[in-house]
Amino acid sequence: MGSFPGIIQRPLVAAAAVAAASVTVDLPEKFSPSRASETCSTSHQLDSRASAPASELRTSWVTHITDSKLANLFFVTRIRVPLPEISHRVPYFRQSLIVNSLCPNAVPCSALLSPYRSAELVKGPKPSEFSSSASTSRSNPDVLYRWHLPEPSAVDISGSEDCSKLKHRMVVVLLGWLGAKQKHLKKYAEWYTSKGFNVITFTFPISEILSYQVGGKAEQDVGLLVKHLVEWLEDEDGRNLVFHTFSNTGWLTYGAILEKLQQQDPVLMGKIKGCVVDSAPVAAPDPQVWASGFSAAFLKKQSVATKGISRSTEKEETKPALTESALLLILEKLFEVVLKLPTVNRRLSDVLDVLSSRPPSCPQLYIYSSADRVIPADYVESFIEEQKRLGVEVRACNFVSTPHVDHFRNDPKLYTTQLTHFLEDYVLAGCRRASS
Repeated sequence: MGSFPGIIQRPLVAAAAVAAASVTVDLPEKFSPSRASETCSTSHQLDSRASAPASELRTSWVTHITDSKLANLFFVTRIRVPLPEISHRVPYFRQSLIVNSLCPNAVPCSALLSPYRSAELVKGPKPSEFSSSASTSRSNPDVLYRWHLPEPSAVDISGSEDCSKLKHRMVVVLLGWLGAKQKHLKKYAEWYTSKGFNVITFTFPISEILSYQVGGKAEQDVGLLVKHLVEWLEDEDGRNLVFHTFSNTGWLTYGAILEKLQQQDPVLMGKIKGCVVDSAPVAAPDPQVWASGFSAAFLKKQSVATKGISRSTEKEETKPALTESALLLILEKLFEVVLKLPTVNRRLSDVLDVLSSRPPSCPQLYIYSSADRVIPADYVESFIEEQKRLGVEVRACNFVSTPHVDHFRNDPKLYTTQLTHFLEDYVLAGCRRASS
């Protein structure tokens, strides 16, 4: 893939200026959590309560932005998207830097040279001892991934001793959204560890996405994670994985992991016992979706994408600010070029093929919303139907009014109920039957 810096140098500078202007001009709004649907489908059928027709949802809100709204921002129309110079240079990857970033002062680095061992309760350190590594979150919050051990007082959601042993031999891998940091995944990790699961939280610095190259640092980071997962799986029989992805970035990262597992040993795919997909997917290289995702990552809480739709304001949809409209148009024009580059398109096609046509046979849970301004709900529902036609066991819950990757915060009860039912009915179903 061509080097992103060479592709986006000029438009991204302008986009950054627009983003900075938006942050300084638009005052952040305080918004209360939106109420999701009181009930959600726990069968294999979709929640039919969408807040807008599918034909309207399919069209991204970016399309409602017109050039006439940007008349006062004369520099936007002068931005030219340069033709990229394709470079296959792979940046040097220092594994030692990651190892060192994971080593707090109180813990010798030799104890973490094989990070997968930290999740092994029998041979590894006790959870109370390993919890000292939490200091790394203060000293280096942008480490690639971190292990979280089950809490000593974990609540067994299954009520079975056999299930407790099964969970100790299982790792839930949380794959963050674009711009997510370790602190953003902490509440999800804490919920899983409170139920007795081992957890890995994995995030990409946004700089790695912007400088992405095929075979470059981002893919090497994924390869490092896969290496440690495979070592952990092969260290003892009976170990398994569950994936929990966020937005298209987390979902595509999941696809890259599946691709590497299939290439290394197809048997490893059988070790995946479940997959939760939060606020995704769009299984196509859609410039509008990519523009919306990057805009939300740049502007964060100032972005209109962070605001849901309450029932009292459904007819008065929040419009993006002028500066955000400019940023969206710049990014959309940029990705119209980038996503058509042969190397980019081919790499995306390979990952999407794994996710769409050759997924693991494990059950899937989709958590999404009709109010998501980044990932249109009908894209998610269309993909769910495709997975069902492949014979995959699928559950889905439409939260109706909650924003992108914000369903847990807005309705934690419904969110955790969906996770609990999914884990009990599928991931832990075997041990529950054995103990009954």
